[in-house]
Amino acid sequence: MRNALGAVVLFAIGCGNDGGMNTGVDAAPVVDAPGATDPDAAAPPADFTKLIGRTWTLAGGQLDTYVCMRATVAADTYITNIVAQAPSGTHHTVLSIATGNVAGPDGEYDCDVGELGTQMLYASGVGTSPLDFPTGVGVKIAAGTQIHLNLHLFNATDGTLTGDSGIFVKAQATPPATLAEMAFAGKFDVRIPPTNMPANVGPAMSGCDAPNDFKLFAVWPHMHKLATHQKMTITRNGTTTVIHDQDFHFEEQTYYKQTPEFQVLTGDQIRVTCTYINNTGAMVGFGDSSNNEMCFTGMYRYPAAVPATGLFDCTDTRGFGF
Repeated sequence: MRNALGAVVLFAIGCGNDGGMNTGVDAAPVVDAPGATDPDAAAPPADFTKLIGRTWTLAGGQLDTYVCMRATVAADTYITNIVAQAPSGTHHTVLSIATGNVAGPDGEYDCDVGELGTQMLYASGVGTSPLDFPTGVGVKIAAGTQIHLNLHLFNATDGTLTGDSGIFVKAQATPPATLAEMAFAGKFDVRIPPTNMPANVGPAMSGCDAPNDFKLFAVWPHMHKLATHQKMTITRNGTTTVIHDQDFHFEEQTYYKQTPEFQVLTGDQIRVTCTYINNTGAMVGFGDSSNNEMCFTGMYRYPAAVPATGLFDCTDTRGFGF
Protein backbone atom coordinates (compact mmCIF):
# COMPACT_ATOMS: atom_id res chain seq x y z
CA MET A 1 0.00 0.00 0.00
CA ARG A 2 1.69 3.23 -1.06
CA ASN A 3 1.56 6.30 -3.22
CA ALA A 4 -0.85 9.21 -2.75
CA LEU A 5 -3.31 7.57 -0.42
CA GLY A 6 -5.19 10.24 1.42
CA ALA A 7 -7.10 9.93 4.63
CA VAL A 8 -8.75 6.82 5.82
CA VAL A 9 -12.23 6.11 7.02
CA LEU A 10 -13.22 2.45 6.85
CA PHE A 11 -15.78 0.45 4.80
CA ALA A 12 -19.09 -0.79 3.44
CA ILE A 13 -22.56 -2.74 3.62
CA GLY A 14 -25.11 -5.20 5.11
CA CYS A 15 -26.20 -8.87 5.21
CA GLY A 16 -28.00 -11.43 3.07
CA ASN A 17 -27.44 -14.44 0.82
CA ASP A 18 -26.24 -15.35 -2.66
CA GLY A 19 -24.41 -12.02 -2.92
CA GLY A 20 -27.55 -9.95 -2.30
CA MET A 21 -27.74 -7.13 0.19
CA ASN A 22 -29.52 -7.17 3.53
CA THR A 23 -33.15 -6.27 2.99
CA GLY A 24 -32.93 -4.05 6.05
CA VAL A 25 -30.32 -1.79 4.38
CA ASP A 26 -31.08 0.21 1.25
CA ALA A 27 -27.68 -0.27 -0.32
CA ALA A 28 -26.07 -1.02 -3.65
CA PRO A 29 -26.05 -4.66 -4.74
CA VAL A 30 -22.86 -6.63 -4.62
CA VAL A 31 -20.75 -6.25 -7.74
CA ASP A 32 -18.67 -9.14 -9.03
CA ALA A 33 -16.59 -9.58 -12.13
CA PRO A 34 -18.67 -10.91 -15.03
CA GLY A 35 -19.07 -14.68 -14.90
CA ALA A 36 -17.79 -14.98 -11.33
CA THR A 37 -18.23 -18.55 -10.09
CA ASP A 38 -16.68 -18.32 -6.62
CA PRO A 39 -13.85 -20.76 -7.47
CA ASP A 40 -11.85 -20.51 -4.25
CA ALA A 41 -13.37 -18.31 -1.59
CA ALA A 42 -13.19 -18.94 2.12
CA ALA A 43 -16.66 -18.49 3.56
CA PRO A 44 -17.10 -15.21 5.47
CA PRO A 45 -19.10 -15.08 8.71
CA ALA A 46 -22.71 -16.06 8.09
CA ASP A 47 -24.20 -12.61 8.75
CA PHE A 48 -21.85 -10.67 6.45
CA THR A 49 -22.68 -9.68 2.87
CA LYS A 50 -20.38 -9.08 -0.06
CA LEU A 51 -19.83 -5.46 -1.00
CA ILE A 52 -17.37 -5.76 -3.87
CA GLY A 53 -15.12 -8.45 -5.37
CA ARG A 54 -13.83 -10.15 -8.47
CA THR A 55 -12.42 -13.45 -9.66
CA TRP A 56 -8.89 -13.91 -10.96
CA THR A 57 -6.42 -16.51 -12.26
CA LEU A 58 -2.65 -16.58 -11.77
CA ALA A 59 -0.26 -18.83 -13.65
CA GLY A 60 2.41 -20.70 -11.70
CA GLY A 61 5.15 -18.30 -10.59
CA GLN A 62 3.14 -15.18 -11.52
CA LEU A 63 4.19 -12.61 -8.92
CA ASP A 64 3.02 -9.11 -7.92
CA THR A 65 -0.07 -8.86 -10.09
CA TYR A 66 -2.66 -6.13 -9.50
CA VAL A 67 -6.32 -6.27 -10.53
CA CYS A 68 -8.98 -3.70 -9.64
CA MET A 69 -12.75 -3.24 -9.45
CA ARG A 70 -15.02 -0.19 -9.24
CA ALA A 71 -18.63 -0.08 -7.97
CA THR A 72 -21.05 2.73 -7.10
CA VAL A 73 -22.97 2.61 -3.80
CA ALA A 74 -26.64 3.49 -4.37
CA ALA A 75 -27.69 4.69 -0.90
CA ASP A 76 -26.17 6.18 2.26
CA THR A 77 -24.49 3.28 4.05
CA TYR A 78 -23.22 3.13 7.65
CA ILE A 79 -20.62 0.45 8.31
CA THR A 80 -20.08 -1.38 11.60
CA ASN A 81 -18.12 -4.55 10.68
CA ILE A 82 -15.87 -5.70 7.84
CA VAL A 83 -13.84 -8.73 6.73
CA ALA A 84 -11.82 -9.52 3.61
CA GLN A 85 -12.37 -12.69 1.57
CA ALA A 86 -8.81 -13.55 0.65
CA PRO A 87 -8.17 -17.03 -0.76
CA SER A 88 -4.64 -18.30 -1.39
CA GLY A 89 -2.85 -15.98 -3.79
CA THR A 90 -4.33 -12.77 -2.29
CA HIS A 91 -1.43 -10.78 -0.82
CA HIS A 92 -3.44 -7.75 0.26
CA THR A 93 -6.61 -5.81 -0.47
CA VAL A 94 -7.07 -2.03 -0.45
CA LEU A 95 -10.58 -0.56 -0.53
CA SER A 96 -10.80 3.18 -1.19
CA ILE A 97 -13.04 5.93 -2.56
CA ALA A 98 -12.51 6.19 -6.33
CA THR A 99 -11.33 9.77 -6.80
CA GLY A 100 -9.13 11.52 -9.32
CA ASN A 101 -7.51 9.31 -11.94
CA VAL A 102 -8.78 6.18 -10.15
CA ALA A 103 -12.40 7.03 -11.02
CA GLY A 104 -13.88 5.49 -14.16
CA PRO A 105 -16.63 3.17 -15.34
CA ASP A 106 -17.93 0.64 -12.82
CA GLY A 107 -16.49 -2.82 -13.40
CA GLU A 108 -13.17 -4.66 -13.38
CA TYR A 109 -9.86 -3.72 -14.96
CA ASP A 110 -6.15 -4.56 -14.71
CA CYS A 111 -4.20 -1.99 -12.71
CA ASP A 112 -1.00 -1.36 -10.78
CA VAL A 113 0.02 -0.79 -7.18
CA GLY A 114 -0.42 2.99 -7.32
CA GLU A 115 -4.06 2.96 -8.44
CA LEU A 116 -5.68 3.84 -5.14
CA GLY A 117 -8.21 6.48 -4.20
CA THR A 118 -7.18 9.45 -2.05
CA GLN A 119 -9.45 8.27 0.79
CA MET A 120 -8.87 4.69 1.89
CA LEU A 121 -11.66 2.67 3.44
CA TYR A 122 -9.97 -0.60 4.43
CA ALA A 123 -6.82 -2.68 4.09
CA SER A 124 -6.11 -6.34 4.75
CA GLY A 125 -3.20 -8.74 4.41
CA VAL A 126 -2.83 -12.52 4.54
CA GLY A 127 -5.03 -14.04 7.25
CA THR A 128 -6.49 -10.74 8.42
CA SER A 129 -9.21 -11.18 11.03
CA PRO A 130 -12.65 -9.51 10.93
CA LEU A 131 -12.87 -6.03 12.44
CA ASP A 132 -15.86 -4.99 14.56
CA PHE A 133 -16.28 -1.33 15.40
CA PRO A 134 -17.08 -0.25 18.97
CA THR A 135 -20.74 0.32 19.81
CA GLY A 136 -21.94 3.63 18.38
CA VAL A 137 -18.96 3.94 15.99
CA GLY A 138 -18.94 3.39 12.24
CA VAL A 139 -18.20 4.79 8.81
CA LYS A 140 -20.47 6.43 6.27
CA ILE A 141 -20.31 5.87 2.52
CA ALA A 142 -22.60 8.45 0.94
CA ALA A 143 -25.10 7.58 -1.79
CA GLY A 144 -23.57 7.81 -5.25
CA THR A 145 -20.01 7.23 -4.00
CA GLN A 146 -17.86 5.05 -6.24
CA ILE A 147 -15.65 2.63 -4.32
CA HIS A 148 -12.47 1.03 -5.64
CA LEU A 149 -10.91 -2.35 -4.77
CA ASN A 150 -7.23 -2.96 -5.54
CA LEU A 151 -6.12 -6.60 -5.18
CA HIS A 152 -2.43 -7.47 -4.94
CA LEU A 153 -2.05 -11.08 -6.11
CA PHE A 154 1.05 -13.27 -5.74
CA ASN A 155 1.53 -16.89 -6.81
CA ALA A 156 4.80 -18.37 -5.57
CA THR A 157 3.71 -21.93 -6.45
CA ASP A 158 4.31 -23.89 -9.63
CA GLY A 159 0.60 -24.47 -10.23
CA THR A 160 -2.23 -22.23 -11.39
CA LEU A 161 -4.25 -20.42 -8.71
CA THR A 162 -7.83 -19.28 -9.26
CA GLY A 163 -9.72 -17.30 -6.65
CA ASP A 164 -12.53 -14.92 -5.77
CA SER A 165 -11.38 -12.05 -3.54
CA GLY A 166 -13.50 -9.31 -2.08
CA ILE A 167 -14.86 -7.38 0.89
CA PHE A 168 -17.75 -8.52 3.12
CA VAL A 169 -19.47 -6.18 5.56
CA LYS A 170 -22.34 -5.45 7.91
CA ALA A 171 -24.12 -2.10 8.07
CA GLN A 172 -26.97 -0.32 9.77
CA ALA A 173 -29.66 1.91 8.31
CA THR A 174 -29.16 4.81 10.75
CA PRO A 175 -26.04 6.95 11.35
CA PRO A 176 -23.83 5.92 14.29
CA ALA A 177 -23.07 8.46 16.97
CA THR A 178 -19.42 8.78 15.93
CA LEU A 179 -17.51 8.26 12.68
CA ALA A 180 -14.09 6.54 12.63
CA GLU A 181 -10.97 6.72 10.49
CA MET A 182 -7.69 4.88 9.94
CA ALA A 183 -4.13 6.14 9.61
CA PHE A 184 -0.76 4.42 9.40
CA ALA A 185 2.08 4.89 11.87
CA GLY A 186 5.48 3.63 10.78
CA LYS A 187 8.23 4.08 8.25
CA PHE A 188 8.93 4.08 4.50
CA ASP A 189 12.71 4.24 4.89
CA VAL A 190 13.07 0.49 5.49
CA ARG A 191 16.58 -0.95 4.96
CA ILE A 192 17.29 -4.40 6.38
CA PRO A 193 20.88 -5.67 6.10
CA PRO A 194 21.53 -9.36 5.45
CA THR A 195 21.87 -11.09 8.79
CA ASN A 196 20.63 -14.21 10.52
CA MET A 197 20.13 -12.19 13.69
CA PRO A 198 17.10 -9.99 14.48
CA ALA A 199 17.45 -6.52 12.98
CA ASN A 200 15.31 -3.58 14.09
CA VAL A 201 13.81 -0.81 11.97
CA GLY A 202 12.31 1.98 14.02
CA PRO A 203 14.36 4.98 15.08
CA ALA A 204 12.72 8.25 16.07
CA MET A 205 10.90 8.94 12.81
CA SER A 206 8.97 5.65 12.85
CA GLY A 207 5.78 7.36 13.86
CA CYS A 208 4.74 10.89 14.81
CA ASP A 209 3.65 13.21 17.56
CA ALA A 210 -0.16 13.02 17.61
CA PRO A 211 -1.60 16.10 15.86
CA ASN A 212 -4.99 15.83 17.63
CA ASP A 213 -6.90 13.94 20.32
CA PHE A 214 -8.50 10.60 19.44
CA LYS A 215 -9.48 7.23 20.89
CA LEU A 216 -7.53 4.26 19.52
CA PHE A 217 -9.71 1.14 19.31
CA ALA A 218 -7.70 -1.27 17.13
CA VAL A 219 -4.27 -1.67 15.59
CA TRP A 220 -3.24 -3.69 12.54
CA PRO A 221 0.50 -4.54 12.21
CA HIS A 222 1.51 -4.85 8.55
CA MET A 223 4.91 -6.19 7.47
CA HIS A 224 6.04 -8.94 5.07
CA LYS A 225 7.81 -12.30 5.08
CA LEU A 226 11.07 -11.34 6.82
CA ALA A 227 9.25 -9.74 9.72
CA THR A 228 9.34 -11.40 13.15
CA HIS A 229 8.07 -8.82 15.66
CA GLN A 230 6.39 -5.42 15.97
CA LYS A 231 6.14 -3.03 18.89
CA MET A 232 4.03 0.13 19.13
CA THR A 233 4.27 2.57 22.03
CA ILE A 234 2.75 5.91 23.01
CA THR A 235 4.71 8.23 25.30
CA ARG A 236 3.15 11.11 27.25
CA ASN A 237 5.15 13.37 29.58
CA GLY A 238 7.96 10.81 29.77
CA THR A 239 5.67 7.86 30.58
CA THR A 240 5.49 5.15 27.89
CA THR A 241 2.49 2.88 27.33
CA VAL A 242 2.96 -0.28 25.25
CA ILE A 243 0.05 -0.59 22.82
CA HIS A 244 1.28 -3.67 20.94
CA ASP A 245 4.33 -5.90 21.48
CA GLN A 246 4.01 -9.27 19.76
CA ASP A 247 5.63 -11.62 17.28
CA PHE A 248 4.49 -11.12 13.69
CA HIS A 249 3.38 -13.94 11.38
CA PHE A 250 2.85 -13.09 7.70
CA GLU A 251 0.02 -15.62 7.41
CA GLU A 252 -1.89 -14.21 10.42
CA GLN A 253 -2.24 -10.44 10.07
CA THR A 254 -4.69 -9.76 12.85
CA TYR A 255 -6.58 -6.69 14.04
CA TYR A 256 -5.77 -6.21 17.72
CA LYS A 257 -8.65 -4.54 19.59
CA GLN A 258 -7.69 -2.14 22.37
CA THR A 259 -9.61 -3.02 25.52
CA PRO A 260 -10.10 -0.55 27.02
CA GLU A 261 -9.75 1.92 24.17
CA PHE A 262 -6.69 4.16 24.54
CA GLN A 263 -7.15 7.92 24.72
CA VAL A 264 -4.43 9.65 22.68
CA LEU A 265 -3.79 13.33 23.39
CA THR A 266 -2.30 15.97 21.11
CA GLY A 267 1.50 15.78 21.29
CA ASP A 268 1.71 12.14 22.44
CA GLN A 269 4.70 10.41 20.83
CA ILE A 270 3.54 7.45 18.69
CA ARG A 271 6.39 5.09 17.80
CA VAL A 272 6.62 1.79 15.87
CA THR A 273 9.57 -0.63 15.93
CA CYS A 274 9.71 -3.53 13.45
CA THR A 275 12.05 -6.52 13.74
CA TYR A 276 13.22 -8.76 10.87
CA ILE A 277 15.58 -11.63 10.15
CA ASN A 278 17.03 -11.18 6.67
CA ASN A 279 18.60 -14.43 5.49
CA THR A 280 18.38 -13.52 1.78
CA GLY A 281 22.06 -12.56 1.49
CA ALA A 282 21.18 -9.08 0.21
CA MET A 283 19.88 -5.76 1.51
CA VAL A 284 16.06 -5.66 1.53
CA GLY A 285 14.21 -2.37 1.33
CA PHE A 286 10.68 -1.00 1.26
CA GLY A 287 8.26 -2.29 -1.37
CA ASP A 288 4.80 -3.68 -2.05
CA SER A 289 6.11 -7.09 -3.09
CA SER A 290 6.13 -9.94 -0.58
CA ASN A 291 9.88 -10.07 -1.26
CA ASN A 292 10.34 -6.48 -0.03
CA GLU A 293 9.34 -5.17 3.38
CA MET A 294 7.12 -2.68 5.18
CA CYS A 295 6.90 -1.31 8.72
CA PHE A 296 3.40 0.03 9.41
CA THR A 297 0.75 -0.13 12.10
CA GLY A 298 -2.77 0.68 10.99
CA MET A 299 -4.43 2.77 13.71
CA TYR A 300 -8.25 2.58 13.83
CA ARG A 301 -9.56 5.54 15.77
CA TYR A 302 -12.37 8.01 16.34
CA PRO A 303 -13.63 10.65 15.90
CA ALA A 304 -12.64 11.04 12.26
CA ALA A 305 -10.81 14.29 11.59
CA VAL A 306 -12.45 17.00 9.48
CA PRO A 307 -10.95 17.49 6.97
CA ALA A 308 -9.84 13.89 6.70
CA THR A 309 -6.38 12.94 7.99
CA GLY A 310 -3.57 11.98 5.61
CA LEU A 311 -3.21 8.20 5.60
CA PHE A 312 0.58 8.36 6.01
CA ASP A 313 0.64 11.45 8.21
CA CYS A 314 2.10 9.45 11.13
CA THR A 315 5.13 8.16 9.17
CA ASP A 316 8.49 9.52 8.05
CA THR A 317 6.76 11.03 4.98
CA ARG A 318 4.36 13.13 7.08
CA GLY A 319 2.12 13.28 4.04
CA PHE A 320 0.66 11.54 1.03
CA GLY A 321 3.60 9.87 -0.67
CA PHE A 322 7.28 9.07 -0.35
